[in-house]
Amino acid sequence: MAIEVRNITKRFGNFLALDNISLSFQPGELTALLGPSGCGKTTLLRIIAGLERPDAGQVLLDNEDASNRHVRERQVGFVFQHYALFKHMTVFENIAFGLRVKPRAERPSEAQIRSKVTQLLELVQLDWLADRYPPQLSGGQRQRIALARALAVEPKVLLLDEPFGALDAKVRKELRRWLRRLHDELHVTSIFVTHDQEEALEVADRIVLMNKGHIEQVGSPAEVYNQPASPFVYGFLGNVNLFHGRVHEGVLESEGVSFDAPEYRQAQDAKGVGFVRPHDIEIERYMPDIDTDGITVRLKRAHAIGPLAQLDLEREDNGEMLEAVVPNERYAELGLSEGDRLVVRPKRLRIFVDEAV
Repeated sequence: MAIEVRNITKRFGNFLALDNISLSFQPGELTALLGPSGCGKTTLLRIIAGLERPDAGQVLLDNEDASNRHVRERQVGFVFQHYALFKHMTVFENIAFGLRVKPRAERPSEAQIRSKVTQLLELVQLDWLADRYPPQLSGGQRQRIALARALAVEPKVLLLDEPFGALDAKVRKELRRWLRRLHDELHVTSIFVTHDQEEALEVADRIVLMNKGHIEQVGSPAEVYNQPASPFVYGFLGNVNLFHGRVHEGVLESEGVSFDAPEYRQAQDAKGVGFVRPHDIEIERYMPDIDTDGITVRLKRAHAIGPLAQLDLEREDNGEMLEAVVPNERYAELGLSEGDRLVVRPKRLRIFVDEAV
């Protein structure tokens, strides 16, 4: 099912939750609504579901205005953060519930219900738990059962609100990989809300970055990470080093360090910020007898576990902290110790000129 929202606005008292939002979601696509708490992502999901009414705007399902359709008429399945399973019902009966409460004319036979529930239990790989009760299951198992229950009524749209938010990191990682595989098998149009950047980047076909009721950027995971459209997107998607300064005729001057900004050749003494990811910083030992065009720093702390070493670096010129990430082999090759003087250079730097940055 294709979904479109047009000019959606929603207020809660004086708080503007959504400000004239327009978006389209393609059939069979898995889209993440990503952003900090309070940015409007859950409100937008609830409006698509029919659980909230917008103050202005339309929701279209397969090009038909569904703004006044009741939630039951929208053919939507839900999965929430806190499972919402019936504790007094077995796993089997929880999944069967949506089928059993259908109007008599639409209700499947008991044999059809049993077959459908068995198929879904196999799909979520929990057929061996059919007779258990929710309190007897782990958090990850309960969430998979919640997803099976949502799929039982064959929704045209699957909406997931922080589906793995209540789980620990290891289980979250396992479940999001599982969700991606499941989606590839079923191709149900799906929208999930998350504030976890890693989750969105790993699972989604497309990411909608939201901030303060507005859309900052829409694109594939690679597009939003590698080509951020705004300072907010750059800062929200992973760690970043900032170089504040002034941009004048294609050059950013920041604390005595210059960076080329050819896209801003027309800028005249404008406020600007350079953004550099930790993995885009080169490091080498400081050599006192050799002129360097880099930034001199001291290594304050190194965290070298696993394939990457994370280095906390203090600039000697202004005392600001930088973060660099290098392969552990490079870290070992340099033979670094805390307190060592180093020279760093940004390999790739993105500059924004805007009074808002």
